[in-house]
Amino acid sequence: MSIEISNLDFSYGTKQVLRNLNLSINPAETLTILGPNGSGKTTFLSLVAGLLAPSGGSIVYDGKPFKAMSLRKMAQLVGYVPQILMPAFDYSVLDYVVTGCAPQIGSLGRPRQKHYDTALEAIQLLGIEHLTEKSYRQISGGERQQVSIARVLAQSPTYILMDEPTSHLDYGNQIRVLKTIKQLKEKGFGVVFTTHNPDQALLIEGKTAIIDRQGNLVFGDSSEMIDEEYLSELFGTQMRIARIEKKGRKVCYAASLNNEETEEAERVEEAELAEEAEMAEEAERVEEVELVEEMGADI
Repeated sequence: MSIEISNLDFSYGTKQVLRNLNLSINPAETLTILGPNGSGKTTFLSLVAGLLAPSGGSIVYDGKPFKAMSLRKMAQLVGYVPQILMPAFDYSVLDYVVTGCAPQIGSLGRPRQKHYDTALEAIQLLGIEHLTEKSYRQISGGERQQVSIARVLAQSPTYILMDEPTSHLDYGNQIRVLKTIKQLKEKGFGVVFTTHNPDQALLIEGKTAIIDRQGNLVFGDSSEMIDEEYLSELFGTQMRIARIEKKGRKVCYAASLNNEETEEAERVEEAELAEEAEMAEEAERVEEVELVEEMGADI
């Protein structure tokens, strides 16, 4: 069943952050949330996770509003991976992942062997068995992100929400997290994550929702939403989209670090060079034809 979001508004006091948002989130699907700093991406995730209450509109699952669900039911439906999470206690990785089973254990219960088995399955799914006995506080940022995802998997939700899961990570760990997101989608999870990098939406594919600085949202297939003109206006810098045939996909990147006048001069120069090359090729073709005709006349 889908999560249906209708006419969603949210305000912090008198400051309205999100305006009239409408979209659906489905199982076995990825949704990338893009937008500039301060546009409300984290606020949106907090609303879907049930951590904030909307000022207007509704969030409904299987015909039932989120606000009518118990905390346990919400935890069984939605798992949330925040940007930074440091537990108060120095857990081992295994013990930390087991805390994800809390909705099944209950507030006064203790984890049993089946809960540890669930945690180990989540750890194995992410290929981080070598971290099982290590201290959560002493592993790297990339490893901590993987462990936090494993904890949410142990929670056994239908949907997984991730707030900028690739922030603070080196490029290799960013790609590992993106691969994990695709694997989770293939296993039937609905995955929603926020990012500042439009190229990640193209890598992940699926759906993309873009929140602008006024809190408005547009939503659709990633291939359609990643648009040069719109993103250039959104981020206030010239963006380019190109297709890499060897990889069979489009990429999104910043056009240049130069100013707009320099960029325009570069575009003009490129066009002039292309025109000169075309004229040179045409001159060569004419010369070849004349040469052939001369040779024919001599014969």
